[in-house]
Amino acid sequence: MERRLARPRKAEKLKVVGVRIDPGIERRLRLLAEATGRKPSFFLQQLIEGGIGKLEEVWLPPDLLEQVRAGALPDSGVSRVEPDLFD
Repeated sequence: MERRLARPRKAEKLKVVGVRIDPGIERRLRLLAEATGRKPSFFLQQLIEGGIGKLEEVWLPPDLLEQVRAGALPDSGVSRVEPDLFD
């Protein structure tokens, strides 16, 4: 059974994110894409949308997690331990 997750509204454009992945994972992702006629980005989007809640539970402080769950996504005010790819 395929789950469809909410798509962004027209005003919210999808953002491009660069990610480095293990070559074995990339081959598996490409195989999924080829076997289904979908793009690898579709499956990456499904993975992210389906797993971000669990990551938030593990990595966000409880007060920030509560804000996120209430729909109040703070802008980039959250400090990071180290810069990411786009800093």
